Amino acid sequence: MNLNITKVPSVKGIAKPRGSYSVYTRTDNLLLCSGQVAVDPETGEIPASFAAQLKLVLNNLKIILEDAGSTLDHVLKTTVFLKDPIYRNEFDEIYKTFFKNGYPARSTVAVNLMHPDFLIELEAVALIPG
Repeated sequence: MNLNITKVPSVKGIAKPRGSYSVYTRTDNLLLCSGQVAVDPETGEIPASFAAQLKLVLNNLKIILEDAGSTLDHVLKTTVFLKDPIYRNEFDEIYKTFFKNGYPARSTVAVNLMHPDFLIELEAVALIPG
């Protein structure tokens, strides 16, 4: 089996990774998106509110998907890491505004995140149509 694997270290429009990972890995029509956190690509700042962080994270995901030739409609699964389960309802209200044509499979867990100001991290698996 000969797989074509592409590892993309950064994408214009989102903050560059601070660790040793690719923003996404693509093999044929499958896309694996690394966990996205809320770091403003221009200033490097982390928004204070949960809503602002989540919207930045989901916009980052949208930019990554478009860079790879996909869209939010092609997301198969997301894994969501919340700093505190108290954000669960607010998360769901905002999340569903991004997925207007049905929701991907999802796992959501509460965890300690890598920076004390991060309130959310989200990773995704998507298809690339065509």
